[in-house]
Amino acid sequence: MSDKAILEYNGEKYEFPVIKGTEEELAIDIKSLRSASKGLITIDPGYKNTGSCESAITFLDGEKGILRYRGYSIEELAEKADFLEVAYLLIFGELPNSEQLKNFHEDIKEESHIDEEMKKILHGFPKSAHPMGVLSSLTSALIAFNPSSVNVTSEKEMYHAIVRILAKFPVLVAWTMRKKKGLPLDYGDDALGYVENIHKMMFKKPTQDYVKNPIIIDALDKLLILHADHEQNCSTSTVRIVGSSHAGLFASLSAGISALWGPLHGGANQAVLEMLEAIEADGGDTKKYMAKAKDKSDPFRLMGFGHRVYKNFDPRAKIIKVAADEVLADLGINDPILEIAKGLEKEALEDPYFVDRKLYPNVDFYSGIIYRALGIPTEMFTVMFALGRLPGWIAQWREMRLNGEPIGRPRQIYTGENLRPFKKLDDRK
Repeated sequence: MSDKAILEYNGEKYEFPVIKGTEEELAIDIKSLRSASKGLITIDPGYKNTGSCESAITFLDGEKGILRYRGYSIEELAEKADFLEVAYLLIFGELPNSEQLKNFHEDIKEESHIDEEMKKILHGFPKSAHPMGVLSSLTSALIAFNPSSVNVTSEKEMYHAIVRILAKFPVLVAWTMRKKKGLPLDYGDDALGYVENIHKMMFKKPTQDYVKNPIIIDALDKLLILHADHEQNCSTSTVRIVGSSHAGLFASLSAGISALWGPLHGGANQAVLEMLEAIEADGGDTKKYMAKAKDKSDPFRLMGFGHRVYKNFDPRAKIIKVAADEVLADLGINDPILEIAKGLEKEALEDPYFVDRKLYPNVDFYSGIIYRALGIPTEMFTVMFALGRLPGWIAQWREMRLNGEPIGRPRQIYTGENLRPFKKLDDRK
């Protein structure tokens, strides 16, 4: 195979190198196109065929249903590792040994305190504020309390910044939910594991002792691992492009949270529950809505089925389906919304229309079910997504800065008016 690609236009030929990734992916390197051709560019709305970077963090093959972090399969990581190990792996490139993991957790616990003045910012939001807006604002506000920029060439400074945000972000997540539910703010307990502490900060009632439920903790651990990174998606690309201006880590993460907020990205699991609630309000007939989903003339859209990237079964959905079943069985919840969800799942896995088109339940479908079962408000679902995606965003920001990538600056094809003379106000009709 030639290691070059040739583009021919107007009788001129231009040669470009072909880059091969470690998984045999091929890309035509066109960075010299505009200068070599004196102005010719490519256009690719949504960047579906454009690689913005070379990355060693996550490999995703949508056709084969493969997801790997740093070479480790998502199936093996979800089964054998915990979220803090996966965070370390994504950010630093290798799984930690026992001493590294212990020190990492200890360093995180040392940084978990939030300045008391941050509470004033939180209290300034009405209870009606969407939690994603609150979380984005609080993350951005951290900059005011940590104003010095990070020297990316200093491993010590980079490590300190990473530990600091991994420590404080779960507190902000928990406070955001407790504000929504009218509960007093909680700082957690250093004696608990990372995910256990998140659960405790979110759910402990002031009049009760915290009791750990291993099935719930395991499900949360898996959910966070499965959401930890997903290649160059909308929010991750946002973190990288904001960081490419040499904006700091906290500012870049705040931008990523805003990008994740949209219903086509992180808001998908919230959209799933809103759909289920609408079906319940209409009588709960799952067969009726499956028929509507198959009717091309019907505007109804079945949320939580199929995936923009995976053209087969979402590998994350296979893992979290088991956890969802375990959580529902353990809690013994009698919830009509969850019954509707199970009905839709059964229909989709048996109906030839959905099976032939590989429109299987995805990770957003099952994560929404678990979050509802745990008593997490629907508007908090995307916040939980952000909590899981945090290590991936950090890893991508760190990689981008250490690689010295140039500032992101897409081109465009102008389709507006040509040059025209200015008209005085009285001459305009």
